[in-house]
Amino acid sequence: MVTADLLARARAGDGEAFRELTGPHRRELQVHCYRMLGSFADAEDAVQETMLAAWQGIGGFTEERASLRTWLYTIATSRCLNARRAASRRPARQWDMSQFEPPVPTPRDEPVWLQPFPDALLEGAAGRPPGPEARYEQTEAISLAFVTALQLLPPRQLAVLILRDVLGFHASEVASMLEVSLESANSALKRARASLQRRQQPAAGHQPPPAAGSPAEDAIVAKFARAWESADLDALVALLTGDVFIAMPPEPFGYEGRELVARYCARQFAAGRRYGLVPARANGQPAFGAYLRGPAGIRHATGFYVLTLAGDQICAITRFEASVLPWFGLPRSLPSR
Repeated sequence: MVTADLLARARAGDGEAFRELTGPHRRELQVHCYRMLGSFADAEDAVQETMLAAWQGIGGFTEERASLRTWLYTIATSRCLNARRAASRRPARQWDMSQFEPPVPTPRDEPVWLQPFPDALLEGAAGRPPGPEARYEQTEAISLAFVTALQLLPPRQLAVLILRDVLGFHASEVASMLEVSLESANSALKRARASLQRRQQPAAGHQPPPAAGSPAEDAIVAKFARAWESADLDALVALLTGDVFIAMPPEPFGYEGRELVARYCARQFAAGRRYGLVPARANGQPAFGAYLRGPAGIRHATGFYVLTLAGDQICAITRFEASVLPWFGLPRSLPSR
C-alpha cells in the first residue's frame, strides 16, 4: 500500500521503503515481461532493469499522474519494447538441415527464443484482478500457445494487446503509457486482435483442455508418462490428435501430424534408449524433465517437455533444452535406482 510516509522515505533514498513499495508488484511484472518477451531469462533481466529505473526515477513519481502500479508497468513495457527491438536486429542463426536424420523437420514460423515459465512463480503473480476490459482468462494468457502467438506480433501491437486485453487497462491509460495517440493505440489493438485470431483459427476445432490438476488431466498425463518411459509407441500415438505438432525451440522447425511425430518419437526410443520422467508444471500446463538412462544407472537430463492438451488428447508437445531444468528445481542428472 502506497502511503505518504513510505513514498517520502523512498524518495529520500530509503531502499527498504522502495522495496516495500515495489515488492508486491515484482512477481506480476515478471509475468508481464515474460508475455512481452517470451523468454524467462530475458524477462528476469527486464524486471531488474525496471526496478533499477524505478529506483532512479522514484523522486519524480507522483500519484496524481498515475498509480504506482501503472507507473511500474509503463517502465517495464518500455524496457521490454527496447529488448524486442534490439532482438530484431540480431542475425538469424543458420541451421544445417542435413544434420537431421529422416524424417526431416519442417520450418515453422515460431519464436526461437521461446522458453517455459515455471508455475511455481505464477503463485501470487495475479496482482489485482484484470480490468473489466480484459478479454483473456489468466490461465489462457500464460499458456505456451498464447505466448507463442504474442511473439509474432509487431512490438507496439504486442504491448497494446497485453495491456488492454490481458491486463484490462483502459484505452486512454494505454495510450498514455506508450506515449501515443488514442487513435494510434486503438488502431494497433485492432490489428493485433485480427492477427491473433488468424493464428488461433487452426486450433479452433480442438476441445478445451481439462482443468489443471483435475482427474481428467491427471489421467492423460499418467498415460503419457507410462508410454514414454516404457517406449510404448502405440500407446503414445493413441494419445495424439491428428494435427499434433512438436516444437523444439530454439530450432525454428518441428514435426507436424501424428505420423511424423510418431517417427520422431520412435527415433528417441531407438537402440534401446529408455527414459525416466520427472513431473513439473510450466505455463499452467503439465510438463516433464526427461532423463536418459545410462549404462551405469545414472540418468542424464536430455530435455524438458511441455504438453498442450485438448480434451483427452495431446495436441502439441514443446521440447526445450535441458538448460531450463534448474528453473523448475530439477537436477541435470538423477542417481540410479
